[in-house]
Amino acid sequence: MPDERTAETALNRALWSLMNERFTDAAADEMWARPEVVWGLFAVPERDLAVLGDVRDRDVVELASGTAYFSAWLARAGARTVAVDLSGEQLATARRLQRRHGPVFPLVQGDAQRVPLADGCADLVVSEHGSAAWCDPELWLPEAARLLRPGGRLVFLTNSHLSALCVPADEGVAQEQLLRGQREAYKVQWPGGGVEFHPSHGDWIRILRASGFVVDALHEIYAPADGEDHAFYEIVSAHWARQWPAEELWVATRS
Repeated sequence: MPDERTAETALNRALWSLMNERFTDAAADEMWARPEVVWGLFAVPERDLAVLGDVRDRDVVELASGTAYFSAWLARAGARTVAVDLSGEQLATARRLQRRHGPVFPLVQGDAQRVPLADGCADLVVSEHGSAAWCDPELWLPEAARLLRPGGRLVFLTNSHLSALCVPADEGVAQEQLLRGQREAYKVQWPGGGVEFHPSHGDWIRILRASGFVVDALHEIYAPADGEDHAFYEIVSAHWARQWPAEELWVATRS
């Protein structure tokens, strides 16, 4: 199993190097320039969801941060942020945008399943379409708990479990029928792509509890009435996401 996970991690690292080159690097500048915190494919404002609370003077770790735009938003709101990502290319983009937009905060290359940070270093751990999809929940959730101080919070956004059940086997946009079984969706390797994890709600609750968390909330995110398809993440169409939740935003507290 360790050799299998090492191979899967290497595959995902290579995929995100390619994604950074083709898509993410160009889009990251726009994300860094945003004036407020938003969530997900349809940029739902944090002021509408209110899951983060007041982050001023809080120590925040972002797992699987990508180009670290989310950490930048939190740093501007007064948090002390550290962004952790597996991809050196994504972090190179983040460094360039730190110089262009500010603010500057630590960028750490590391795996969310084995985070190179000290125990109890954070008040808040966040991940927006990062570790939840790309890392084994049996590994990264205990790591998130290790990083948090008692009473600290974990907030993460991922694809809805329903959307994972409706995406064709050869990838593409979610369809209006179930195309795979619930157990099958727990771990999916896309043709020519990476390895993703899409646990059911029951699996998320089980692993969160086993990792020392109490679940506070699950927000199911739909596309707004005037929402448009995402520019390059072909997970769901806006039409689909107005009928069914496209994303899930989980909030948990370290007990």
